[in-house]
Amino acid sequence: MKKKITCLLFGLFLLTSCSNLQIVSNYTLQQENELGLKGKVAIPATFFPDPIEIVSLGDSLTQGVGDTTDTGGYLPYLRHLLEKEPTITSVNFVNHGVKGNRTDQLLKRMKEENMVADIKKADAVVITIGGNDIMRVFHQNIIDLKMEQFEKARIGYEKRLEQILNKVRLNNDHAQIYLVGVYNPFSKVLSAFQELDIIMDQWNRSGRTIVEGYDNAYFIEIGDLFENTAENLLFTEDHFHPNNRGYELIANRIYQEMHIETLGRVSTEVSAKGDEE
Repeated sequence: MKKKITCLLFGLFLLTSCSNLQIVSNYTLQQENELGLKGKVAIPATFFPDPIEIVSLGDSLTQGVGDTTDTGGYLPYLRHLLEKEPTITSVNFVNHGVKGNRTDQLLKRMKEENMVADIKKADAVVITIGGNDIMRVFHQNIIDLKMEQFEKARIGYEKRLEQILNKVRLNNDHAQIYLVGVYNPFSKVLSAFQELDIIMDQWNRSGRTIVEGYDNAYFIEIGDLFENTAENLLFTEDHFHPNNRGYELIANRIYQEMHIETLGRVSTEVSAKGDEE
C-alpha cells in the first residue's frame, strides 16, 4: 500500500513540475514576443556611432579666405552640424585648400604623398574648384571678353575635373564625393555683364553632369545662395570671397545634401572585413 502511495505522489510531482516548466516556457515566450526579441539578429557593429574623416580639397573656399575667425571657412560650421548626428561621434577635417588654385594646380598637388594618404582614409571628400579657372579667363581677356573664351576654358575644366575625380576614386573607392558648385560674386557690381550668370550656370551644369557619372558622388549647388539676397554674404575686404555668414550658408547646404545615413558606414564595413581576413 505504501508503495502505491509513493508512486502516486511521485507521479503527481512529475506532472506538477512539467506543468510549471510549461508555464515558465510560455511566459518566457510571451516576454520575448512582447519585447520583440524573438527572431532578432545580433546588433551589427555599424549600429554604434563612428568618428568621421572628411578631406577637403580645392581653392580659397576650402582654405577659408574671408573667414575672419581663421578657422577654415565652412569647415567648423559643417563639423558642428554633423556632430549633432546620433550616428557620428566626432568629425576630423583635413584641409587641403590653397587660395588661387585652379583645376590644373589641384591635379598637380594630388600627387603629393600626404594628400594621397589623407584621401585613402577619408569617409567623404569635399571639393571646391573651378572659380579660379573662370577668373583666369577674365584676367587674360579683360579688355575684350567674349563668351567663346569661357566656352573654350570650360571644355578644359571638364577634362581636368574628370581627372580629379578619377584620382580620388583611384585612392578611395568607397568615400562619398561632394563637388561644390561655383557662384557669381559680381552679381551686384557687374550687373551690366549679365552673361556672367549664364557662364556660371554652364560651368555648374558641366560639374553636375560629370559628377553624376560617378557612384556615390554628388553635386552641391550654392550659386542661388548669393543671388537675389539682401543679405551681404561677401567678405568686405575683397567683395569676392564669402564672409562668415556666407560660409555658414555653404556649410548648411553641404550638410543638407550629405548622405549622412551611410557616411562612414562603408569604410567601417571595409575595415571590419579586412580585419576578418
